[in-house]
Amino acid sequence: MAVKKMAQKNKATHWPTLNTVIMVEETLKKMEGSVMSVAEIKRKLPRQVNHATLMLVLKYLEESNKIYVSLKGVTWIHNPSLKLRKAIANGFEI
Repeated sequence: MAVKKMAQKNKATHWPTLNTVIMVEETLKKMEGSVMSVAEIKRKLPRQVNHATLMLVLKYLEESNKIYVSLKGVTWIHNPSLKLRKAIANGFEI
């Protein structure tokens, strides 16, 4: 939904390909520190990516709960562990 609104505001947006999204995901998964700035992400990517395209990919990853974007930078938070999901589903609140 937010992607459509973003596209309506800026029709000159460069739409990312699936390969670009996967490339950014892999770079974020393999990051050494816990937080990485957008400038650092650009330097770590194997290919150059347009800034607007990168921001669109980061917005998508944030909305799909794979990353968290804060003032300090971007952090990968997605954990596909089935054990973790089961523990959360069976857990209780204190």
